[in-house]
Amino acid sequence: MAVLFVGKDFPHLHFGNCTSITGTSANMNSDDLAKYLEATDGIHKPWLLAQLRLQKLQERREDITPNEYEQELADIHQSLMNLGEWWKGREDEMFGS
Repeated sequence: MAVLFVGKDFPHLHFGNCTSITGTSANMNSDDLAKYLEATDGIHKPWLLAQLRLQKLQERREDITPNEYEQELADIHQSLMNLGEWWKGREDEMFGS
């Protein structure tokens, strides 16, 4: 399950399987999430791409072994850790207020 916090740019978006979206969270499948990221220029934000990877992994969980799942989850985690704290002091610019 992906949880997405929608910012001020698209507070009214509604894609397919979303349950709610107005400034809170929405449950989306990976296709819906990809469409949202594309529509909001989120494909240039690596933390959102990690969220998409997590959603895709969750959708495939039943079809892969527990070891494969753990390895892919560890890879996503490492990708996030590699981002570091580049955003410090730029929170409003990067995440909106």
